[in-house]
Amino acid sequence: MESRRRRPWRTRDYCADAPAQCNLAPRRRRRRDACPPMRRILVFQHVATEPLGHLDPLLRDAGIRIRYVNFGREPHAEPGVAGYDALIVLGGPMNVDQVHELPHLRYEMAAISEMVVRDRPVLGICLGGQLLAAAMGGDVRPNPVPEIGWYQIHTRPAAHEDRLFRHFERRPHFIFQWHAYTFAPPPGAVPLAWTRNCRNQGYRLGDHAWGVQFHLEADAALIERWISSPGGRSEIERYWDARRVARIRAATSAHLPAATALSERLFGEFLGYFSRRRYATLGSR
Repeated sequence: MESRRRRPWRTRDYCADAPAQCNLAPRRRRRRDACPPMRRILVFQHVATEPLGHLDPLLRDAGIRIRYVNFGREPHAEPGVAGYDALIVLGGPMNVDQVHELPHLRYEMAAISEMVVRDRPVLGICLGGQLLAAAMGGDVRPNPVPEIGWYQIHTRPAAHEDRLFRHFERRPHFIFQWHAYTFAPPPGAVPLAWTRNCRNQGYRLGDHAWGVQFHLEADAALIERWISSPGGRSEIERYWDARRVARIRAATSAHLPAATALSERLFGEFLGYFSRRRYATLGSR
């Protein structure tokens, strides 16, 4: 009868060298940083017609988990921000001073402030840039004239060394805009860009929060949706004649390819920045 003794080759020394053949190998502790957790980003959306645009595929291709909060559908939502690595605040048709009609704007400014205090990257686009400015002590006011369409964005000297705005490469770019209000950067912020009609088009607060007035995220489908909707056409014709829509379409064909390339570089830099960062843990306020 065959002995039931362990075969001599089935030793822990053997199995340590050939773990695939044997389960006697000592278990090795996995390094904590060997498989970093998936990054999570919180996105504040105000209306369905203003989504992430170009940012959406960049986020998904980077393997970043997206949590949308659409205040148009969930006006009373107040998600905690502690579990997120970054925050993007999108545009919308409302204004920062409508906090009594739209209480979620007050919550958003508190959440933005908390993310800045936690040293988490923040990107505010159009209304989002205005909310970031207001949350951190800046001013939001009507612009001298509205900007709807393609406008040349010029950078300031500080933009040449900025992590995101250096991708403008010291030259103006045509970028799509749609706004009647604008921001004055908060105290301590660095102004980065301007147009002929709007002196503040972008700023950085600290080294991890950016506000922009322009819509670099807008793709062809979004722009067409905005200018062809009844509300959009009505707003355009309030300031210009009916031919303005056709001019915007022509300008979109001319300028969108270069703007798309710039958006991939600038937004890609933002995503890469927060994906690589390590954070200290702070308790909830």
